[in-house]
Amino acid sequence: MAYVIAEPCIGTKDTACVDACPVDCIHPKKDEADFANVTQLYIDPVECIDCGACVPVCPVSAIFALDDLPEKWAGYTQTNAQHFGR
Repeated sequence: MAYVIAEPCIGTKDTACVDACPVDCIHPKKDEADFANVTQLYIDPVECIDCGACVPVCPVSAIFALDDLPEKWAGYTQTNAQHFGR
């Protein structure tokens, strides 16, 4: 997985990252059925192309390259993958 969305996204779900992603790997979008039911947005580990376009637009600094993910949020790697059944 190239990038991971971690705890700062919980409750925020700002979709600027969704709009910035060139490969549509961040979900759910505002118009998807499960948007209201999830606590955060997720990056698909298979679809992500490691471009980093999502990082500078995140208003809460919740997106990290896997190698830069703080240890306290290491579990979010699995959380993101599980959202996509990976």
